[in-house]
Amino acid sequence: MEYIKSKIRDVMDFPTQGIVFKDLTTAFKDPRALHILGWDLSQLYRDKGVTKVVGIESRGFICGSILAFELGAGFVPARKPGKLPAETIKATYAKEYGKDTIEIHKDAIMEDDIVVLHDDVLATGGTMAAAYELVKSMNPKKIYINFIIELGALNGRKALPEDVQVDSLIVY
Repeated sequence: MEYIKSKIRDVMDFPTQGIVFKDLTTAFKDPRALHILGWDLSQLYRDKGVTKVVGIESRGFICGSILAFELGAGFVPARKPGKLPAETIKATYAKEYGKDTIEIHKDAIMEDDIVVLHDDVLATGGTMAAAYELVKSMNPKKIYINFIIELGALNGRKALPEDVQVDSLIVY
């Protein structure tokens, strides 16, 4: 993970004043870093029978798609309102710098699915908590949650269910 950490750029005051944004695009553009991320994420779930990976817009689409490919699972995008063409379910939530809404297709998850919810960064946990509730409402067999980066000082895990396995590759 030291190699990955060396490829992550800190951007001050983005998207708002006082935020230090962990920019993973600098890791994503590096072939070795992207390969390591895909491999390390997939190793967490190789023996779990995962059938779907839900990636959260937009950076969660990148490694979420790689994770789905590596696991032989389907990929489900969780998107901002109005971006998905078919019938959706949605949740509105608070995040560290405002409110937002997330949607997924109503038919994206089935009761026999084993799901990994993926996003790039765990900050306050609002986005992932909303995505978890959407997926849980579809009654899959099992849900796992994962991140590339966790900002430990923000205590985002407190927003997530205690009975769900949550994995982060890097904790700051």
